[in-house]
Amino acid sequence: MAVISGLVRVMERAARKAGTRLRRDFGEVEHLQVSRKGPGDFVSKADQHAERTIYDELLLARPDWGFVMEEGGTIEGDPRKPRWIVDPLDGTTNFLHSIPHFAISIAVQEPALDGKGADGSGWGDVIAGLVYQPITDESFWAEKTRGAWLHDRRLRVSARRNLDEALIGTGIPFSNRGDAGQWSRIYAEIGPRVASIRRNGAASLDLAWVAAGRFDGFWETDLQIWDSAAGCLLVREAGGFVSDFRGRSLPICAESVLAGTDGLHARLHKLLAGAMKPSANPVDQGGAVG
Repeated sequence: MAVISGLVRVMERAARKAGTRLRRDFGEVEHLQVSRKGPGDFVSKADQHAERTIYDELLLARPDWGFVMEEGGTIEGDPRKPRWIVDPLDGTTNFLHSIPHFAISIAVQEPALDGKGADGSGWGDVIAGLVYQPITDESFWAEKTRGAWLHDRRLRVSARRNLDEALIGTGIPFSNRGDAGQWSRIYAEIGPRVASIRRNGAASLDLAWVAAGRFDGFWETDLQIWDSAAGCLLVREAGGFVSDFRGRSLPICAESVLAGTDGLHARLHKLLAGAMKPSANPVDQGGAVG
């Protein structure tokens, strides 16, 4: 059984408190679908309220730590202390359409020892992360060197080593965000070689599902650090590998992320790298999803 640290308890308490309100708000969204105004403003308020709840709880527990939040931006703390990275509602579009697949993501990142960090941000390793799904009441959490867990059950990435057995998650470019042509080329390389591909719409949960062995791999681009900070740690602590598309194992991979099991990450990266190479075939450069 896992011995849950005080830090994880703080994160889980904040997430569960915000999750209670999100569940209640989620129950109201379906009724708003038929209103003239629509549910957009309501969901925005739900997002903001959840973030405020999380912020208040975390600030109370660690008053000198800084924050990076989706809605509230960056709030500086003691530069010698860690910072919180918070996404109060990952999967907003799902929430908006009454699809019960969304999550709260909270991570803790330490200052870089050299003052620079692997990515030049001045920040170092993520030392704790939690992804909480309010609808299923699943709490995925990890601490550096202490493993990844679902409640008190230890998580391990799947043991699948054959691509043709692998279920892969992804995020698809939308609303002029991301590179649709690049995604199509990657899909054309990976799609025919795996069992199937899923697009669920919440990157933090996708990464948690890799850690839990539900997905065997995942790729996406154009994320923000609050989307993937906790998920990257979960996958690594569950025995998987996470890199950007260039193969760099950064503390947080957000601009591009490729996660996979120990047996599949290298093969997925090889396919992805091949798709990223310039092609002489103009059809390949703008290819549609096959």
